[in-house]
Amino acid sequence: MPDQFWIHLFALPRDSTLPLQVQLRSVVLNAIHEERLLPGAALPSSRDLAKLLGLSRNTVSAAYEQLVDSGYLAARPRAGVFVADAPPAQPGQPVNLDVGGGHRPPHWSRRMLRKLADRPTLSKPEDWRGYPYPFVYGHYDPQQFPVEDFRECCVRSLARSQLPDWTPDFEQEDVPALVEQIRTRLLPKRGVHAQKNEILVTVGAQQCFHLLAELLLEENTRLGFEEPGYPHARNTFSLREPRFLRVPVDGDGVRMDRLPPLDYLFVTPSHQSPTTATLSLERRRRLLERAEQDDFVLIEDDYEAENIYTGEVMPALKSVDRAGRVIYVGSLSKSLSPAVRLGYIVAPSQVITELRALRHAMVRHPSAFLQHAYALFISLGHHEAHARRVNLVMAERMQRCAQALRKHLPAFRFELPGGGASIWVEGPSWLDCNQLAAAARRHGVLIEPGDVFFAEPPFPCPYFRLRLSSITAEQIGAGLQALARAVDELVAGRKRPA
Repeated sequence: MPDQFWIHLFALPRDSTLPLQVQLRSVVLNAIHEERLLPGAALPSSRDLAKLLGLSRNTVSAAYEQLVDSGYLAARPRAGVFVADAPPAQPGQPVNLDVGGGHRPPHWSRRMLRKLADRPTLSKPEDWRGYPYPFVYGHYDPQQFPVEDFRECCVRSLARSQLPDWTPDFEQEDVPALVEQIRTRLLPKRGVHAQKNEILVTVGAQQCFHLLAELLLEENTRLGFEEPGYPHARNTFSLREPRFLRVPVDGDGVRMDRLPPLDYLFVTPSHQSPTTATLSLERRRRLLERAEQDDFVLIEDDYEAENIYTGEVMPALKSVDRAGRVIYVGSLSKSLSPAVRLGYIVAPSQVITELRALRHAMVRHPSAFLQHAYALFISLGHHEAHARRVNLVMAERMQRCAQALRKHLPAFRFELPGGGASIWVEGPSWLDCNQLAAAARRHGVLIEPGDVFFAEPPFPCPYFRLRLSSITAEQIGAGLQALARAVDELVAGRKRPA
């Protein structure tokens, strides 16, 4: 074949970020599948093809070897490389079984017993990555990800000597190394001490809520929930249709004087979601006393507990639980990245036994590879070092955000939290948070409207949240200046005659 034939046939895509070896394998496979290379066809030598495509000979040799190993090519001694006589077949096309006549599809809306899709929750537009000022949840600043450290842990986990530690089917169990790191390195920092059989690893905190809902809640269960509170947890617990009882919060957390008779109370004492208030020591003591007195159980979501920048680090509510009335939920996803779906529950062993069986029925167990790699991440000190770096970055962002709010939105009220990654803002009483969010989008700003955090939001709802995990310190001032312009736009609209 002439050189131009091979150059055209194996032209690599110009905009691909994949390794050259992978790109070359892909174009050869396409040529075989599209029958532009037939069984038995001879290919150029690795030296010749490398010269034609401007690649290294090692790159071409590696691609050829992979294709030989997978059965698409055949290497014949002293003859060269050929398309295999019987390359692996592509999946067949589906057979058309349509015999004509009318079709009556199922009425799915009648069959679905539960519908969560329309419930209020945190959301962002599909093209949110294109906004210059994303003050939103669930987005991560890639510059903060510890690439080298996490890569080291993944590479170590893939060493042959480590494979027996995570490749078996763990059935109901967790990777012991991660449980040990949680038990001895993470929990003690929160004042929590637990045995191995009191810890369950999950696919993030969200699965913790789902498991607890399935095990503990039913239609008549009285579940106290902070108002405002965390919508993802509320929606997950609602699967079991408990009786939600709203418990107002103030600057010191849940209000004890508004606590109704309960079976369970869901609380976020370290950084109340979304107000960021910290439950005071006095209220923690009284809450535990009340739980024992009235016989209810506390579900503590200790999210962002490691993100403390100023002031005293408050121990977890679980740390002062002497009666075993606190079920503790922790997350590793918020420590590293939302994409790292790992969380854990600390509870009495008999509760963990049932939760473990429930989890097995759903997903067997979280990724053993990820568990093993994260255990290394903690044991090598990377987790703690990363948390310190993130805290320094977030402390600066918090200060810049506070300064910009005072400068550009002086009539808006907020409390600067001593940790976490968000600020809860209250606008003027006339402000509608959803109208503000829509106006802000027109100025390139994304915010989180506050109404989704309430079971019964005020109308109009003047609250919104600014999340700082994805926006750089340098962007914050300009972002809030743009938000102020959106507010001015709403003010001007109110002044226009009807």
